[in-house]
Amino acid sequence: MINSGLPLPLPSPSPSPSPSLPGRRGLARPLMADFDIRDLAVPSVCLLISFLAYSSQLLFLYLEPGPLTWIEVLKFNSLVLCIWVCYARACKTNPGDVPQGWTPQSSSDGKQQEVPSEAGVARSRWCRKCEVMKPPRAHHCMVCARCIPKMDHHCPWTNNCVSYFTFPHFIRFLFYSVASMLYLEYFLYVRGAVIWNNRTMPSYLGPNAGQLVHLFILATVNSFTLFMLFVMLVRTTWSLGGNVTTIESWEIARHTKLLRRARIFGGYLDGPDGIKVKIERQEFPYDIGIWTNIKQGMNSGNILAWFWPFATTPSSGGLEFEVNGFDEPMHSWPPPDPDRIPRLKRCLDESKPFVYQQTPLSDHEEIQAFKKRQEDDLKRRNGNVGIIRRKPFHNRHASGLYAEQSDVETDDQSTDSQINSGEEGWRSPEGDRLRDYGVDEDTEFYDQDDIPLSELLRRRRRKQSNQ
Repeated sequence: MINSGLPLPLPSPSPSPSPSLPGRRGLARPLMADFDIRDLAVPSVCLLISFLAYSSQLLFLYLEPGPLTWIEVLKFNSLVLCIWVCYARACKTNPGDVPQGWTPQSSSDGKQQEVPSEAGVARSRWCRKCEVMKPPRAHHCMVCARCIPKMDHHCPWTNNCVSYFTFPHFIRFLFYSVASMLYLEYFLYVRGAVIWNNRTMPSYLGPNAGQLVHLFILATVNSFTLFMLFVMLVRTTWSLGGNVTTIESWEIARHTKLLRRARIFGGYLDGPDGIKVKIERQEFPYDIGIWTNIKQGMNSGNILAWFWPFATTPSSGGLEFEVNGFDEPMHSWPPPDPDRIPRLKRCLDESKPFVYQQTPLSDHEEIQAFKKRQEDDLKRRNGNVGIIRRKPFHNRHASGLYAEQSDVETDDQSTDSQINSGEEGWRSPEGDRLRDYGVDEDTEFYDQDDIPLSELLRRRRRKQSNQ
């Protein structure tokens, strides 16, 4: 249900209904055109909760040792009510967004600031899709279609992002789900034990076949769901104690991989266009102590509020975070990654028209002419080459190519298999890519370019007006 926050597959867009189609078939197509399989996630969870919580209590009326006592009914249904409340809030709470015009504070208040990378390329974390400065720990969700503050992942089962604002509701939902299913597991065990002990009695004195099948399905579904949610709760609680999101766990694993790779090349890796990127070990900056981590993650220092289903959702925040100061202030998170650095812009001289040479050429001249034809083709397309992707590292290392022209692929020239095999397709030890958490990979890997000039001018005018 959480990790991995895999987005449910999107259906292929349905064609527009043809006006010539007769009868009811033509009327059904507009309804299917708006169908999204993700819309079934929340009703499915509600159906599962209802089946386990209410059909079990109905079945217990006909099984020994009899129905639940009124105290057991009160306790169990109270837990179920907490599940409904927390799940509804996890689904309906706004995961937040980045306000237009937001900029990091310039004061040295112990919070992380965005700074240029050691490779000399500005890591401004500017989101071109939202046209806002991307705060630390924020990511562009491809489902919500905006930048989400402290995005953990996009959970398909709540059809909502787990973020700075929704995380407390989500972990409370996991807690009450595990608690109620443990209680239900005890009820199922007691009644299963009675049936097993009475297995030598005549069948007409025990439950009928339908009741046995119902009990078996309840025990199987409840045990499997309990196991999955318990693992999820333990992992989420562990992440809460370390103040690390699911996406940041992926970034930590990626940084560890780059460190091992950089040791082979003397601490440097080749970036695009011949840039040398120094890879140094960086500590995760947001782990500021277990107690402080939990207070920040639960948005409260009141222990009772951590378990209260109606706890208040914060109305603001999630844009800047305190750091532990283990690394130098110039180091920002995520650490430098050669494959997140944009390629240098090509400057073509329009004043020098290219004329194709007609005479026989040598091998070297053929290569130079081919490069000239490439530049001429770029002019005809107005320099629009789409997203530039690099080949996988092992291919570049094996061939000795790192940043040459032949070492790149563009969107309009690459196939799906090539895109999936690129460095942006790197998977964590658990086998997850960034897109498996709902992150828009094109934005995350290829949109962290320099801040547009128009944005810089707007800030300058605003600063002058304030003075």
